[in-house]
Amino acid sequence: MAWIALLVAGLLEIVWALSMKQSEGFTRLVPSVVTLVALAGSMGLLAIAMRALPLGTAYPIWVGIGAIGTFALGVIMLGEVVSLPRIGAVILIVTGVVLLKLSPQA
Repeated sequence: MAWIALLVAGLLEIVWALSMKQSEGFTRLVPSVVTLVALAGSMGLLAIAMRALPLGTAYPIWVGIGAIGTFALGVIMLGEVVSLPRIGAVILIVTGVVLLKLSPQA
């Protein structure tokens, strides 16, 4: 259950980051509300996941899901630049998340 909560928390992080961009500095009502609701849900589910998962595992994976997802949606939806260094950074994030998942937990 903790892993599901963490996954959904990460997905909500993508939602709030994208909607924050769309809010244009919190000047547009609907994207601003979506940002705040998704942020609260993301943090709440992260807190639930951290009841069972170590901080050093849960937080980096949450950040990784958000970073990779926002990178992908930035490229796909917003036309952001794709470059070799940016792709390399995403590969490093994915590698780190996988290694955290595979490593023994205390």
